[in-house]
Amino acid sequence: MGSASSSYRVIYLDVEGRIQKVVFSRFCSPCDIKELFCTALGVPRNTNLSLLDSTGAMVSIDPTMPHNTERSPYRVVPLTGGQLADKEELFQNVLTQVAEQFSRAFKINELKTEVTNRLAMLEKRVELEGMKVVEIEKCRNDIKKLREEMTSRNNSNFLEDNKKLTPRRDVPSYPKYHLSKETVEALRLPTFDAWQWEPNEMLSCLEHMYHDLGLVRDFNINPITLKRWLLCIHDNYKNNPFHNFRHCFCVTQMMYSMICLCSLQERFTQVDVLILMTAAVCHDLDHPGFNNTYQVNARTDLAVRYNDISPLENHHCAVAFQIFSQPDCNIFSTFDPESFKQIRQGTITLILATDMARHGEILDSFKQKVDSFDYTDEEHSTCLKMVLIKCCDISNEVRPMEVAEPWVDCLLEEYFMQSDREKAEGLPVAPFMDREKVTKPTAQIGFIKFVLIPMFETVMKLFPQIEEAMVQPLRESRDRYEELKQIDDAMNEVQKMKSENLTMKKK
Repeated sequence: MGSASSSYRVIYLDVEGRIQKVVFSRFCSPCDIKELFCTALGVPRNTNLSLLDSTGAMVSIDPTMPHNTERSPYRVVPLTGGQLADKEELFQNVLTQVAEQFSRAFKINELKTEVTNRLAMLEKRVELEGMKVVEIEKCRNDIKKLREEMTSRNNSNFLEDNKKLTPRRDVPSYPKYHLSKETVEALRLPTFDAWQWEPNEMLSCLEHMYHDLGLVRDFNINPITLKRWLLCIHDNYKNNPFHNFRHCFCVTQMMYSMICLCSLQERFTQVDVLILMTAAVCHDLDHPGFNNTYQVNARTDLAVRYNDISPLENHHCAVAFQIFSQPDCNIFSTFDPESFKQIRQGTITLILATDMARHGEILDSFKQKVDSFDYTDEEHSTCLKMVLIKCCDISNEVRPMEVAEPWVDCLLEEYFMQSDREKAEGLPVAPFMDREKVTKPTAQIGFIKFVLIPMFETVMKLFPQIEEAMVQPLRESRDRYEELKQIDDAMNEVQKMKSENLTMKKK
């Protein structure tokens, strides 16, 4: 099971007899960590490395590598060209053969099939040849780069599209975990700690939610299709610091807890509940880690495709229904065309509602309806569902501090990645995303006070039972961050006075 005790890892390296301490985020990719080690070793960043422990055993370079100490540092050994020649020749041959196929662009269907098959054979060969752990990781990174390079060279994006349409070839069906009584009960609460669960376990928890809510039974969903669909969903979330599969799980689990806590099955139809859960699962599919503002300012393909109108949310919807278009992943296959149209429209409406640019518009509409709310009015019902998914999407601060705070670190890391790119590309930078201007307290106080609390307090008018479980934790979180800001301000003032005194003494 995962742990959120720290957002950073510390590893000690033996660099020519000198102990080098290396600190990195546990959300770094293996490639980023390897480049960090190269810098510590004083070799070019693209140098291939072998990492050995005190017994001489190979250690995988990734965020989950075993912890060590100054007394047991890892030894870093650059790999020579001869060790990599065979593997490089293997990839060069594949690249050469693929390049030849582009000369026959008029046979695009054959090209799609051939390239996909070659990649599958390459992936299989990497596993069957029993390469060392480090080499396997490097090969997988090269395969990923090959996919990206070929996608960028072909406007049809057939590799990327194919990836989204079928479940992963290299992931076996995840085991059916037996959820304990304690876990089943915890899943129904907003306090659930998702950091303690591995992806396969989270997939089993999602599967349990669909069964527990009666959706599998009532709509005759094939349990195997449900499993395949969830696997495909997992594969189509990118490994971003924040907008990743764990975020998808947290949003869906919060929706599940609100359905249970607010007895929504007594107020909504089962179709509505199915739409709420499915929209939560799909709401950030294939998120690139850069928000709508960046997409529009950088004039990305997504912004051009969707005319600058909620480009990410439109993309999430498109990927979701690309997946549903595959029979093996279509959990809606038993619905007649009219019912499917209703589910499709409902799901799209909810995912599009997660665009924060529409926050004021949606909340104002809900405030006008809440005092005389009518569940039989379709417009009222749709508005409530839009507000519910919005609540779940930004609900981290509802959870206990030890669960919520790591998410702030993840979000800021993603923000900083974007602002760094914006600076490099000469694009406008939002102050709340600038690493030189924002702190955790300043990032959270305004968001909690002016976005989260007003929205949850409005929902509380319909469901008073959420005050203790959701609204009160938000108020406590606001107070805690305000105290932290006061401490930061005081420390900054002391530092300022020290600097002024030093300046005066020099004069």
